Amino acid sequence: MSKLKWKPTTMLNPVPVVMVTCADKAGKPNIITIAWTGTVCSDPPMVSISVRPERYSHALISERKQFVVNLVTRSLVRAADFCGVKSGRKVDKFRATGLSAEPATSVGVPLIAESPVNIECDVTEVIPLGSHDMFLAKIVAVDVDEKFINKRGKLMLERAGLACYNHGDYCGLGRPMGYFGYSVRKKKRLKRSRK
Repeated sequence: MSKLKWKPTTMLNPVPVVMVTCADKAGKPNIITIAWTGTVCSDPPMVSISVRPERYSHALISERKQFVVNLVTRSLVRAADFCGVKSGRKVDKFRATGLSAEPATSVGVPLIAESPVNIECDVTEVIPLGSHDMFLAKIVAVDVDEKFINKRGKLMLERAGLACYNHGDYCGLGRPMGYFGYSVRKKKRLKRSRK
C-alpha cells in the first residue's frame, strides 16, 4: 500500500459534532458548535471541549465556568452548522434556528430541548494549547429524552440518528457493527439432541 506523508495536522476523524450552550453573567444564552470534544475520564465523569480564545463563547464559558454539551442528530445538523458559522455577538442563535432553550437541572446555562442527550458541565480547568484553549469539565448531570430508554431502562442511543463530523462533512452514524466485548464473548454451545 502506498501512502503520502503529510505534515502534522488534525486528521483524527470522524469526531463528534455537538452544540455547546453557554450564557453570559446576565443569563443571555448562546450556542457554539464544537467538533473538538471528548470524554477524558470516567471517575469522576469528565469531558473536554476546545475553543478558540477569539470566539464569543470562549469568554462566556470562562466567566460562568459552566456549559452544556448537546448531542446533535441528523435533524439538528443544519442548526449545528449555522451555530458554527455565525457569531453570538451578532445573532441570537436560539431565535435564528428555532431551537428551544430549556433550563438545565444542575447548571445555570440552558440546554437545547431538541437534543436527545444534554451533558451539564462545570469547568474545572482551562488549558491554553495554542490555537485553542481546552476546557476540562466535570459532568454534573445528564438529561436524556425518555423516548430513547427501553422498557428495561437501557439507553438506546442508536435510535436517535446521531451525527458526526468527518473532515469537513456532517455524516449520520449508521447501524452498529458490534458491541463492547463482542469479539471475546464465548458462544453458547448448542446441545446435540440424541436420537
